[in-house]
Formats: sequence, C-alpha cells, structure tokens
Amino acid sequence: MDQGKKEAVTDTPARSAKSDRTSPVTFYRQVVAELRKVVWPSQQQLVTYFLVVMVFVLFMIAIVSVLDLAFGKAVFQVFGGSKTTNK
Repeated sequence: MDQGKKEAVTDTPARSAKSDRTSPVTFYRQVVAELRKVVWPSQQQLVTYFLVVMVFVLFMIAIVSVLDLAFGKAVFQVFGGSKTTNK
C-alpha cells in the first residue's frame, strides 16, 4: 500500500429520512406552482397535435397489419397450411 496518499474523510452526519419529507399541503402548493409555469397549448395547437398523432397511429396500424398479413401468408406457404379439413 502507498503510505503517501491519504483518503479524505468527511464528517457529515447522515441525513434522516424524516427531514427530507414535506407535508402533503406543501407538496400540493409546489405542484400548483409548477403547473402555473406550464405553457398550455391553444385549442388550434391541440387539434393539430391530435390530428398528427392520429395520422401517425393509423399509419403504424396499416404498416403492422400489412406486415402481419405478409408474414402470415409466408408461414402458410412454408409450412403448407391445408385449406381443407377432414372431419
């Protein structure tokens, strides 16, 4: 071991968990204060964002549906799915 180097040790007492907690009323006031800082979208922006999200979701549904159909047909081709069933 190297005797020339010494580790720095701090004498800070451990914080108690109780001192870090806030009361529910204080928490609520802080939440309200933060929500006042939020820039809320206008109705026109909200409609635009809604339409963009809906178009994206519909586009993704179409892609997943086409891929599902293609892979389903490929699996039936590979494993020879039978069209008739014997009773």
